[in-house]
Amino acid sequence: MVAQLEIPASNSNLSLPYSVEGLVQVFTSSQRSFFTSVMAQVLRIAGQGTPVLIVQFLKGGIRQGFERPTQMGKHLDWIRCDLPRCIDNSDLDESENQALQELWQYTQKVVNEGKYSLLVLDELSLAVNFGLIPESEVLDFLSHRPPHLDIILTGSQMPKSLLEIADQITEIRRSHQP
Repeated sequence: MVAQLEIPASNSNLSLPYSVEGLVQVFTSSQRSFFTSVMAQVLRIAGQGTPVLIVQFLKGGIRQGFERPTQMGKHLDWIRCDLPRCIDNSDLDESENQALQELWQYTQKVVNEGKYSLLVLDELSLAVNFGLIPESEVLDFLSHRPPHLDIILTGSQMPKSLLEIADQITEIRRSHQP
């Protein structure tokens, strides 16, 4: 039997003798398609009542955008870039670049409102490596996030600066080639 504790989204209402600091976790791999393990963690956490936001920067194809989040249950919001395709290089037209920048701005805004306790930034490393989101902006965002917020960064070729500030790094490797 599992007991469920209800915890406010913000530490401001907790009467603990210490503050609970959020962690920055990195999940990286040279191959793509390791998102399943992150999703299992996210679904478990959201199912326990913790508000979670997943942001997929390079996934498109379903014209979702932040105005139309997929809501999976009461505590999980999932947004993608409002694009007709998935991004696999830095060659974007003006409307695609604008959609990506709007998603990044929205992510920063909603996180600072304090609604979420866990934020997943999927393939953010590739967006940085493609030069689509400035690395300095990501570092500034991470250093000024709400103190209770846990963040999971995913993607291949994670920039060294992001690895250096991570509290936990999980590198996923294949043990054999199919």
